[in-house]
Amino acid sequence: MKISCYPIVALLLIFSNQLFSQSKLVSIYKKGIQIKAFTDSTRTQQIFLLKPEFRFQTRFESSGNPEGGEKWDANFMIRRARLKFSGFLYSPDVMYKVELSLSSNDLKSTADFKEAGGSTKVILDAVLMWRFYKNKSGKQSLTLWAGQTKLPGNRQRLVSSQALQLVDRSQVNSIFNLDRDIGVHLHGQFQAGSVVIRPIFAFSKGEGRNIIANNMGGFSYTGKLEFLPLGLFTNKGDYFEADLEREEKPKLSLAASATYNEGAARDRQTGNFLIDTAGEYMANNLLTVLGDAMFKYKGFSLLVEGAYKRVLLKSGQSLSVTDSTLISASGKTYQTGWGISAQAGYLFKHNIELAARYTRVVPDWSKSFTGLDEYTIGLSKYVIGHKLKVQTDVTLVDKFDTSDYSMRYRLQVEVAF
Repeated sequence: MKISCYPIVALLLIFSNQLFSQSKLVSIYKKGIQIKAFTDSTRTQQIFLLKPEFRFQTRFESSGNPEGGEKWDANFMIRRARLKFSGFLYSPDVMYKVELSLSSNDLKSTADFKEAGGSTKVILDAVLMWRFYKNKSGKQSLTLWAGQTKLPGNRQRLVSSQALQLVDRSQVNSIFNLDRDIGVHLHGQFQAGSVVIRPIFAFSKGEGRNIIANNMGGFSYTGKLEFLPLGLFTNKGDYFEADLEREEKPKLSLAASATYNEGAARDRQTGNFLIDTAGEYMANNLLTVLGDAMFKYKGFSLLVEGAYKRVLLKSGQSLSVTDSTLISASGKTYQTGWGISAQAGYLFKHNIELAARYTRVVPDWSKSFTGLDEYTIGLSKYVIGHKLKVQTDVTLVDKFDTSDYSMRYRLQVEVAF
């Protein structure tokens, strides 16, 4: 009965937030559909959990030069449409997550069409997680992950695109993020008093998601350390933006990560494959260093990120980062340089949030990427947290290689259930 009436509940919530804001229906909506299995009819021991979830983002976007007199670009799109299944098997310590992409934007295969076997990139996540150690208090644990999922890189990439406080992520994330890869991870969590430390290590293929071609160079090695000196965030609030929980005490998370990608064949983890004039994959070693800090307190939130990426030249070589041998036959090279991003928001009454972000990305040299400054201000209405919200933002984009600037306007509705 609960499943059959669920779509009706979702529709009613879309049109009447006030009617259900304090009711059981909102609680059911937030919890979502759950399918459970038990060892016997007494339901004393649960051995299976399946949580199916679906979400999509409908976006309008327009951009152009306000002083150039040119026609502005404008577009409606389904920016993302995702189907996710998560839960556990046999024991709550054996977890899984599968996430599939459905929108054209997610499925497009261009640069990696051949390397992905000529198929679209449907699979986002397919990972099994085994918590093989947990002490009696539950404050110390070790979990082994195996499969395809996000590497432990910058926080904004690890935060779901559903849980952002502006319409989309920053340019620092777009250029420097580690994204998804296939491999194994080891996640630890250790707590002493209120202080929490989370070390994470990952060993992966290094070519990104859904790549079936043989390893072109070497493997990727990633390490990350998270430090929470003021204790855990409410409801894992360090991994969703905006202080929707209105933390009663200050909460802070500091993190740093580094990845060494041996023989990298792409200009970035989700970018173009680099082919030299002989028709061979380029394979140079890349070092990426990332750092971030998140702070939340009584409706105020702050997220700061920094990134640095460079090519590590082999010992004895006289190459510089601007050497012609680092340029592919099509004129592309690795997206190396540095970037910073800082965003803050305040959640007012009725769950309306005003947020702003400053971003700067600077290339090593002109062929890496276009350096720019971005200034963004956004407004969000959270009807039911990040599951049902309307967001809009305006961005001024100031590129280094031109005296002109451009503006971008976005309006997006997020629906998840």
